[in-house]
Amino acid sequence: MILYHGSNVEVREPRLLKIQRDLDFGKGFYTTSDLDQAAKWAKRTSLRLRQGKAFVSVYEINEVEIEALRVLRFDSPDAQWLRFVVKNRTGYAPREDWDLVIGPVANDQTAPVIDLFLDGRYDEAETIKRLLPQKLKDQYTFKTEKGIALLRCTEVISV
Repeated sequence: MILYHGSNVEVREPRLLKIQRDLDFGKGFYTTSDLDQAAKWAKRTSLRLRQGKAFVSVYEINEVEIEALRVLRFDSPDAQWLRFVVKNRTGYAPREDWDLVIGPVANDQTAPVIDLFLDGRYDEAETIKRLLPQKLKDQYTFKTEKGIALLRCTEVISV
């Protein structure tokens, strides 16, 4: 399997950072199987930080090796996914028991829906109803050194 990581720097050797923003799946090393999504992340990061250039680091990972990891997988933006994302984004991350979390990414279109949920304007059912029709990209968030060790960088692309 090929995974991509978008950043403002080349990341040939992925690592877990001690300080991170509150993102969908909490602290971890974020990748996606979608090159376009990674390129958007890279451009956004370089603009937000106002340094570096937009790079997409490309990794291979053996899918059989993933089976040895503790994996939390969300197949769709359902109630369980929504609760997990909201906890992480609001700083109440659940206990870290996973090497890898896989699931939909809350993108620019989903953020307003989730914000309305957080404001109490949408209940859980309405929020999920509005999220399901969106064609959300995926994210693979590596949360431990054991998980990151499976990633092998094959190239870095300037975007």
